[in-house]
Amino acid sequence: MAFAFFCGAIGSCTYVYGQEHHTLKSQKTLNNLWAEVEQRYPGIAAYQYGIEAAVLQEQVVKSNALPEVKVQLQNTYGTYAGSAGAVFPQPGFFNVSGAGMPVTGSALSVNTFGSTTVDWEVFSFGRLQAENRSAKVDTEKKRSDKEGYLIQLKKILAERYIAVLYGELKLQWNGKNVARLAAIREITRGLSAAGLRPAADSLLALSSYNQARGDQAQWRGARAAEEVRLSELVDSRSIDYEAALHKFFITDEVEGTPGNIPAPGQHPTLVGLELEAMRYALEADVQQRNAYPSIRLLGGYAYRGSSINPQGVVSSHWIDGFSNKTNNFLTGVGVTWNLTGGYRGKLKRKSLLQESERVEKLHQQYTQVLAADLRAVEVRRIQQQEQLLQLTQGEKQALAAYDMYLARYRTGLISLSELLQIRLLLEQAENNRLEATYAYWRLLTDQAALTTDFTYIFNNL
Repeated sequence: MAFAFFCGAIGSCTYVYGQEHHTLKSQKTLNNLWAEVEQRYPGIAAYQYGIEAAVLQEQVVKSNALPEVKVQLQNTYGTYAGSAGAVFPQPGFFNVSGAGMPVTGSALSVNTFGSTTVDWEVFSFGRLQAENRSAKVDTEKKRSDKEGYLIQLKKILAERYIAVLYGELKLQWNGKNVARLAAIREITRGLSAAGLRPAADSLLALSSYNQARGDQAQWRGARAAEEVRLSELVDSRSIDYEAALHKFFITDEVEGTPGNIPAPGQHPTLVGLELEAMRYALEADVQQRNAYPSIRLLGGYAYRGSSINPQGVVSSHWIDGFSNKTNNFLTGVGVTWNLTGGYRGKLKRKSLLQESERVEKLHQQYTQVLAADLRAVEVRRIQQQEQLLQLTQGEKQALAAYDMYLARYRTGLISLSELLQIRLLLEQAENNRLEATYAYWRLLTDQAALTTDFTYIFNNL
């Protein structure tokens, strides 16, 4: 009695643990899998980095309104003899002209120079504001692109998960066929051994059985391949697919309302196109304002030291380069107007406006396509539900008929070929229902992507 009680206790604990373990795994719906994808999938992080880069670019554009402050420091050692004449100052030229008075001492002098300049664009006819608006729209476009990518990634996750469940059901369906053919094989072997049926029946049943086993290997490979594709997104080894099969394989009327019709223009694809057209328009505005002059406040301070003293004595010692100091400052208002650039900016503005119009037309096209696809999917889904109900009834009737024909074969009322024909009809009825179920969930996935609402699928699988 003590031993029996101990074994019973062990069995109870094992059963409770198994139930809890199964419960924990069965709670891993598509919602849980999506949470894993959001944490670990690198594509999402790539879009997030793009958003952060756009936010930083906003700050860069805003900083254009700040004054430009430049500091220059230099200490030189060289000749000081100059020449008369005038030149246009170009990059690469430097000034070595010395004083006009006679000098004595070293042929080389030391010079020190430092300067600070301030250039502040105080009025640009709205160009800086237009650049800021364009940068903000670009950031919003990056956010919209990420939302669109998340919708597509949700659809991919749902499609791959549904494909694994479909492969699992196909494997189980083919297993039922193998079991039926194995039972028929045993019956024919017994009847043939008893002389009630010809030996050809046993061979025919064995042939059908081996073909079904070959199909089993094919579906096992197909199911494994779909799981490999799913593992690219999540850890598929920890998923309890059996927990979702009873929801996936619809037996009665479909419960719930899958997806809601979105308001016009809320789909990320449409929002992204709208923002892209707006960005082109703002960049065209920037080009127009580039043709206007800019008004700047200018200021500067310079310090200079030289080893040539006022008496014309030249020293080549480095420390003397900080002697004979002089300093100057300069301030004023400047106007910069690039007259030639205005023509190029006008052409570029026209090009950007054409791009904006192109994207606007794409926005109109995708709006029509989205509305039409959504209506088409909704019609197909309703009809698919009706088909599922009819196929479910047909499968039940085919199964009942097969059981009756199997009993008639046992009693010798029908031949094996007739029984196998009835079994083939049952197999087709089961397969039709599986295919219709798979098509129904694919339609739900398409509808979820069009409505951007995956709540129904993610909560029910």
